[in-house]
Amino acid sequence: MSIKVFIVDDSPFMRKIFSDILSDTAGLEVIGTSRSGRDTIRRLDTLKPDIILMDVNMPGLSGFEALKLIKEKTSIRIIMMSSQGGEDVTIKALESGAEDFIGKPQDLKNTSTEFKKELEYRIKSLFKNEWVRKEKPLKKNPPVRKRISEKTVFSNQDLPKKVEAITIGASTGGPRALMQLIPLFPADLSIPVLVVQHMPAGFTASFANRLNAESNVTVVEAVDGLPVEQGAVYIAPGNYHMIVDNKTIRLLSTPKMHGVRPAVDILFESVAKEYGSKVLGVILTGMGYDGTQGLYDIKAAGGYSLAQNEETSVVYGMPKNAVENGVVDQCIGLKEISEILNQMIKVS
Repeated sequence: MSIKVFIVDDSPFMRKIFSDILSDTAGLEVIGTSRSGRDTIRRLDTLKPDIILMDVNMPGLSGFEALKLIKEKTSIRIIMMSSQGGEDVTIKALESGAEDFIGKPQDLKNTSTEFKKELEYRIKSLFKNEWVRKEKPLKKNPPVRKRISEKTVFSNQDLPKKVEAITIGASTGGPRALMQLIPLFPADLSIPVLVVQHMPAGFTASFANRLNAESNVTVVEAVDGLPVEQGAVYIAPGNYHMIVDNKTIRLLSTPKMHGVRPAVDILFESVAKEYGSKVLGVILTGMGYDGTQGLYDIKAAGGYSLAQNEETSVVYGMPKNAVENGVVDQCIGLKEISEILNQMIKVS
């Protein structure tokens, strides 16, 4: 059975481009298009789409406003389509319930094949079906640990007595999850928190600014050469890998890993080397398998690891792969992860 897609964009050209791309993709069916948010809402009951691709910037009822109205009455998945200049609105949309977003390529003619694959994967990853990319096992054997249940309940047992750094990796669904974690950090946070959220350049700056405005702690987009200070949260900038070297942020333009830059694995490996057993690593919702090898490095250094469970994940890909490779100490809900993080912050 095909995934039914509805496309919303005020540009006839973009509606045609997206319709042609998706109509030529196995497993996807374009059931309609619209040029406005109001027309979309009016037609939902008749068309009953599985997912909506919606432009952020539209005249009249904006994509953000339409998103909020749709989410109030339905559980239809929504991917926002964002062009340059729509970063702030896109971040607000993710916070308000959009499952994901995809940037409109500026040179669609020369990037059509790559963009088609990216769009197909993002849509299909939101549905449990045979199309989702299979997860990747570790090349090395993980540290000796029993494989935990994916329904592990919150437990204080075996929590580390002290941590000197927290590092977090996320992808699809991550912005909303991070908005539920970081604003709850206390103002007297005494350790650094380093975050990789899979996002393109430009969006990470808007995301860091949004988090900073909502939080009791300082949240910044990382800059090369910036000293790692206690009590600050560092968001890896889009299009750069982030590492920590001698308590200093370093940004790398080395090749993508797992098709992404920044990559969670690269940050986690560096933090494990820098802080050893005093690291708490967290894998949140996201597609793919980035972060599993990094958690292996954290566990091998004696650190502790958490993964978000399936019930609270938008896409249970990255956490699932880490659990199945035996590098996770607890697989729990987002609320429980928040409780553990804040508990460890207090004792550190």
